[in-house]
Amino acid sequence: MTRSSTARIPLDPPRTVVYRLTEWYSRRRFGTVADPAAAMGHNPRVLVTNARHEMALEKWHALDPTLKDLAQMASAVTIGCSWCVDFGYWVATRKGTDPVKLRDVPRWRDSDVFTDLERRVLAYAEAMSATPPAVTDEMVAGLRRDLDDAALVELTMMVAVENSRSRFNSALGLTSQGFRDRCEVPAGSARVTGARSS
Repeated sequence: MTRSSTARIPLDPPRTVVYRLTEWYSRRRFGTVADPAAAMGHNPRVLVTNARHEMALEKWHALDPTLKDLAQMASAVTIGCSWCVDFGYWVATRKGTDPVKLRDVPRWRDSDVFTDLERRVLAYAEAMSATPPAVTDEMVAGLRRDLDDAALVELTMMVAVENSRSRFNSALGLTSQGFRDRCEVPAGSARVTGARSS
C-alpha cells in the first residue's frame, strides 16, 4: 500500500520507541502502518492515548456488530473520510459484515438490502454526523423500540468516535490506503460510491 500523497503532515514521524512499537503492531495487525498512526506519531502522547482508546472500544459488545459497522460507515461517508471508508470496509468485512450492505451505505435510502432497524441506525448516524447535528426525538424513540439503553449509548458513542476519526483524518488529508483492495470481492464491486474514495 502506498502512503497518501495528499497528507498535510509528514507520515515519517520521529522514530521514538513508542512509534517503533506502533509500526510493529500496525504491520502485524493490518499488514502496513496505518496513516493515522503515522500522523499521530509526531505526538507520542496523542498516539498512546488514541491506541488505548481504540483497544478499549474493541471490548464494547452491547450493540450488534453489524449495526455498529453500518453506523460507523454512515458517519465516515457523511463526513467524507475516504481513509475511514476504506479501512472501515476492510475491518467490517473481515468481521463478517455483509459487504453488499457496506457498499450500499452511501445510497441506503434507495437500497433494499437493509432492515428497518438498520435504516433507523443509518439515519441516526447520518444525523449525528451532520453539522450541526440533526438528531430528533423521533429518531431516538424509534431506535429505543429495538435497542436497550446500553446499546443506544454504545451506538451513539461509536458514531461520535467515528466522527472524531473521520474529522482528524480528513483535516490532515489522509486518504484511502487501499485496504479495501485486499478484500476478497470481485474487482470493481468493492467501490463505495458517494464517498471520496480513491
